[in-house]
Amino acid sequence: RCSGLTEIETAPSTLVTMAEWVALLRGVNVGGITVRSVDLKALFTDLGFTEVRTVLASGNVVFSTEGDRARLKSGIETALRERFGYDAWIVLVSREEVAAAVAGFPFDASDPGRQPWVIFCSEEAVRRELLDGASDFDPLTDPVAEGDKVIYWNPVTGASTSTTFAKLLAKPRYKATTTNRNLRTLQKIVG
Repeated sequence: RCSGLTEIETAPSTLVTMAEWVALLRGVNVGGITVRSVDLKALFTDLGFTEVRTVLASGNVVFSTEGDRARLKSGIETALRERFGYDAWIVLVSREEVAAAVAGFPFDASDPGRQPWVIFCSEEAVRRELLDGASDFDPLTDPVAEGDKVIYWNPVTGASTSTTFAKLLAKPRYKATTTNRNLRTLQKIVG
């Protein structure tokens, strides 16, 4: 166990059961913030989680534990800040929610001229705001669709930082509550 970190406590409850979670870290292994998968896995194990595995080097951790989503999210963010020294934010979703997001992708995921993205939001109000902001975008160049608890986005390959939706999504006010993943990454997460 590393100094300063303790296991995340779960609230006592007869309704709490073991669940499989996916922590989607925002902003790691880009912009000078490097978190090695082996170190990330060690942190989650030190926090008392079981069946911990990382997927790719883009900040995806699958693990099992008991607990409340809000308490887990807060505890993991604090532990990431303490261990790795950066302003950490995650979106915490269940493995079932990731599987549902993959199954619901409404665009042609095999189109080599497009990038299949799924946007996860930790707050419903933010998701609604992003969808409302995207309603006037050109659906041919910047296709956005609403999913169950997610936003689907299918920009032209190479345009994921320059489209109107990309610029909306990059606004600082969304940094703490959103993260996006390529559909292929999510397929690896759900196995």
